[in-house]
Amino acid sequence: MTSLRVSVRGSGPHGSLVAPGAVRRDRPWHLAVCLLPALVIVCAGYRRRWMSDDGHIYLRTVRQVLEGHGPVFNAGERAEASTGTLWQWLLVLAGLPGADVVAVAVYGGLLLTAAGFALAAWGAARLHTPSGPGRPGGAFGGAAAWPRHPSRTPGGVLLPLGALVPLALPPVWDFATSGLETGLATCWIAGSWLLLVARPRALATAFVLGLGPFVRPDLALVSAVFLGAQWLTARPSRRGALAGAAAAGALPVAYEVFRMGYYGHLMPLPGVTKEASASLWGRGAAYFADFAGPYLLWLPALFIVAAVLPARRDGRPVPLVPAFAPVVAGLLCWAYVVKVGGDFMHARMFLPGLLLLVLPVFVVPATRAWTLATATVLVWAAVCAAWLRVPYEGLIGPRGIADERGVYVRQNAAAHPLRHTFAGFRGNAAYAREVREAARIGAPTLFLARTRVEAAAPSVTGAYATLGLNGAVVPLDGAALDPIGLAYPLAAHSQRVAHARVGHDKRLPDEWIVADRGTDDLPPGLDPARVAAARRALGCGPLAELRAATRAPLTAGRFLRNAAGALERTSFRFPNDPVRAERKLCGPGAP
Repeated sequence: MTSLRVSVRGSGPHGSLVAPGAVRRDRPWHLAVCLLPALVIVCAGYRRRWMSDDGHIYLRTVRQVLEGHGPVFNAGERAEASTGTLWQWLLVLAGLPGADVVAVAVYGGLLLTAAGFALAAWGAARLHTPSGPGRPGGAFGGAAAWPRHPSRTPGGVLLPLGALVPLALPPVWDFATSGLETGLATCWIAGSWLLLVARPRALATAFVLGLGPFVRPDLALVSAVFLGAQWLTARPSRRGALAGAAAAGALPVAYEVFRMGYYGHLMPLPGVTKEASASLWGRGAAYFADFAGPYLLWLPALFIVAAVLPARRDGRPVPLVPAFAPVVAGLLCWAYVVKVGGDFMHARMFLPGLLLLVLPVFVVPATRAWTLATATVLVWAAVCAAWLRVPYEGLIGPRGIADERGVYVRQNAAAHPLRHTFAGFRGNAAYAREVREAARIGAPTLFLARTRVEAAAPSVTGAYATLGLNGAVVPLDGAALDPIGLAYPLAAHSQRVAHARVGHDKRLPDEWIVADRGTDDLPPGLDPARVAAARRALGCGPLAELRAATRAPLTAGRFLRNAAGALERTSFRFPNDPVRAERKLCGPGAP
């Protein structure tokens, strides 16, 4: 077998690997090109800085942890409202010394996005002009990752071809902040790929690649593809493969055991609410059209694909496994988003897949083919950044998809809504005032939107669909409930409502909330018979077990029962209609 012939230079323990005939150059231009996308996204993201309502959902859980109530949304009920587990705990760490978690969520997300763009450029530069991937073998073992006879690098200039695509898109600017886990996902995807390119045989690489489901559950697809690519690249021994699998699964598996025992579920509650295993292909296709259509994304895709074959002839061959792995992962991510029906935030769920798809060409050598492609994509990028927008800018579109940042700018009457006042939305502002006043008085109160009735406990219980607002105004010892079910297990396990807005198609009737949290003093308009049926159903079968799993004291026995029943509990659904639910759950003898 022909072996990779290298010469080792440098003072470190690994040195640097230089292919025969390659010319080492100082590449200050490479550094500038790698940093330029990060600087541009910092400027664009800062100009559109904001906090989404869902960002405030994270912050209530963070505040609960810092207050000593545990990783819950409401004290006394173990519900995991944070989809991005790692993002939640990073915010907790930032809040421990007393930092303003709102500012950390907004500006930390921006810095992580910028870091992700820089890492993506670095990884692409290593892919196209490698100074060496590290020595063959190592802790993970295996053969060399690179072609045995690479040709001379075609020139020392790199062009930001793929970087132009996300940099031109307004949704990328928007979700560079927002308080959500998007910045962390960007940084993890790019950093993981850089490690796959540069250090494919390290156990630390396997550990980082395995963090996908800990960053966001659907990124488990990316972890699986990247770990498969690492195995194909390193070709480890059986012992090395077992060591890599252990490193990759250590943290996600440990946290999954904790999740099953503590929360009694297999996934964060929003995954139950949004039916993460459902198939809504038609709705997902409409969500994709809403993303790709307004920005004419087929144009840069066409230019880049058209440049690939001549670029392969003109330049040095690149290692195929790390080059194709992000493309495969990106296509799988997009397919999953389409399968589950998309999302209610314009473009948000397609952004990780977009980054993955452009990673291999994020920066490219200045060959003739790549230079022409960069020039044409640059023209599209200028037009897109300056003029191309969704037709419902600042609003919720006809399909229920929202220009999320624009909506909150308008509702808060502020260019940069970080702490929401809803000065431009009287209904939300009035609800917030009433809840705060009730909390100041301290009388047990249940709010069903604007209707106030006596609550059983705790002092203030607010049921409101805008959950981030609700969590911000309801005290931490109160209960901020949402009939959609993002943080309310009872609502999350109810059946979907037909023809509702995507991501908001659970709607728990008020009778259930009064039966669960209210007293015998019913608000006007509710049928006492339906409330009574709901109360009886809450004590029957799987619904009673769901309440015990999330509200009973967490003893060792309860932890084990939660873990053992997590699969069945996660898949459990009950009818919205209390009368039907009572008959189904309590048996044929129910009235």
